[in-house]
Amino acid sequence: MPAGEPFLAPLTAPQSIPGLAEEVQPTSGMPPIEGARYWLFPDLTVTLYRDDAEGYYLNLESPNPCFWVFWRADDGQLLDGEPMAVPQIATLSYHDAGRWLDAQEKVDQVPAPPEVIDWLRTFVSLHYHHEPKRRKRPESFKPLTDRFGQPVRISTQKFQRQPGNQGGQQGGRHGE
Repeated sequence: MPAGEPFLAPLTAPQSIPGLAEEVQPTSGMPPIEGARYWLFPDLTVTLYRDDAEGYYLNLESPNPCFWVFWRADDGQLLDGEPMAVPQIATLSYHDAGRWLDAQEKVDQVPAPPEVIDWLRTFVSLHYHHEPKRRKRPESFKPLTDRFGQPVRISTQKFQRQPGNQGGQQGGRHGE
């Protein structure tokens, strides 16, 4: 499978009307938050890509693997007179979530159920290959070059100008 092709596997979700958000009760095992309302957005899909396998691996290695949901307030959908928070994209990639947060977007975490974690673990075991970090050579050990790429010669000797020395020439007087 080429790097950019998606990894698809069927997951069952609660049945709902396609395209419409539906108010629901919190899922089992999730303590309800007083005053909160819960909505199901059935059209969100998560696609896994081989070139982002490291991002999925990092999610699995976190204490609580989760979905990250990028959302925006939609003035066209009002809820109690306020714009409704509408999810735009959901991902399981740690890297995607980091990029969105760096861009100051609104991102929330949603705990991933065990069947999604198993699905993600299968994908990561097939496509993620840990590459050991290579030690970067310290700058002090790199050879010095000038702006043309030629080696630079450094000396610890002090050069002193002799009286009458013209043009930055070093050494004795002319003709001596």
